[in-house]
Amino acid sequence: MGTPAVDCLGWAATGVFVASYFCARPAVLRAVQMLGAAMWATYGVVIGAWPVMVANVLVFSAAAWTAASRKSPAMPPA
Repeated sequence: MGTPAVDCLGWAATGVFVASYFCARPAVLRAVQMLGAAMWATYGVVIGAWPVMVANVLVFSAAAWTAASRKSPAMPPA
């Protein structure tokens, strides 16, 4: 990837991150968070920045875990 493409990836990830603030539905918010985190993690890999990679893998994981736990059926009271 050339520098302009890398810059475009970073700017696109920034746009997705900002767009997440306009998501009203939790499921959509988490999907957008996961997309943005995946883009940022990819950006981190391309530029070789471990903190960017790790931080966004953690964000992606947290959003995925939260999305999955929201979809699971509620436990009946004991």
